[in-house]
Amino acid sequence: MTTVTTEGAGVPQRQATLPEEAHADELAFLAAYDDGPRPPGWALTPRSVVTFVTGSQGELKLPRGSGTLPGRLSIAPKYVGDHAVVERAVVTLAGERGLMLVGEPGTAKSMLSELLSAAISGTSQLTVQGTAGTTEDHLRYGWNYALLLANGPTPSALVPSPVMTAMREGKVARIEETTRCLSEVQDAMVSILSDRRIFVPELGEAVHAAPGFALIGTANLRDRGVSDMSAALKRRFNFEVIRPIAVLEDEIALVTRQTVSALERCGAPQQVDKVVIEALVTAFRDMRSGTSVEGWPVERPSTVLSTAEAVSVSTSIALTGAYFGSRRDLLDLVPGHLLGVVRKDDDKDAARLLAYWDSTVKRRAQAGTRTWARIWELRDQLHQ
Repeated sequence: MTTVTTEGAGVPQRQATLPEEAHADELAFLAAYDDGPRPPGWALTPRSVVTFVTGSQGELKLPRGSGTLPGRLSIAPKYVGDHAVVERAVVTLAGERGLMLVGEPGTAKSMLSELLSAAISGTSQLTVQGTAGTTEDHLRYGWNYALLLANGPTPSALVPSPVMTAMREGKVARIEETTRCLSEVQDAMVSILSDRRIFVPELGEAVHAAPGFALIGTANLRDRGVSDMSAALKRRFNFEVIRPIAVLEDEIALVTRQTVSALERCGAPQQVDKVVIEALVTAFRDMRSGTSVEGWPVERPSTVLSTAEAVSVSTSIALTGAYFGSRRDLLDLVPGHLLGVVRKDDDKDAARLLAYWDSTVKRRAQAGTRTWARIWELRDQLHQ
């Protein structure tokens, strides 16, 4: 059984690292590598932003010595998807227009928005998380009430929102889960994108957007959230649909990398089983698309079987091997985990998974595929 071994299994100090910190060396290199024209306020050229997100497809060489920077560096791909989508997103932001990333859950919309803001502004932290409890203050500003009561409305008592900070500094702000915000919050977004300023009546002044300010929003197509976007709000954004990874091999490679990274963060001395990941990703893609890789029809469950969910499942299976004994065949864990994922939204999806076993899995087993023959033998686990 072919495996990929995790390296450097030390426990990190933080569970998640900001992209501007995790890839600081690449960002510094690209800033020195490409001295072409940059939109106002941008840390990198639009071409270098695309390279940072999608990778360099080989080593880049600095045209001259730049102190502590390496002379050559290969930029790793971080987003697996349509290169043209990334280019259009970058052009939208270069034109200081709102960018709305929409798609099924788990298609890396948030990750792409983080990467874009980190490359353009040097920070991905100017973020508002949209929920039913998000208010206009989260988009505009609030007050330090101790200072407000002591001194009245003063600039020092003002607490700027991430969006106001981005406007002042000419940076990119992010609003996650836009459709989970109430309509009045979305209306505030319309005002900000139209007027390019936030008026503070208590101070009798306004904060105007500096060059470089832009807004990235994300929204799920499957989960409509609390409020659909109004026509007025939609007109102020360019929409880009982020689709699932098109190529099976690319998705397998991504799930493998992400699983290895997850195990390293956990400090788990466990190997990643390529056979398990290939079977898992293939099953996810079959049921997600409604068609098997061979072209056979598959009944789709109501649950969204995203790449992010595949990473979660493959990590759980690997951790089971790490903590409960490596002598067990990890392939035996696939049916149980798939059942847990599929039936989370609708109990009828368990029957759809069983139908997948009795059609696609059975046909592959009959074709003599060793992996799928073993998975077919595990059918009884679906009745648990």
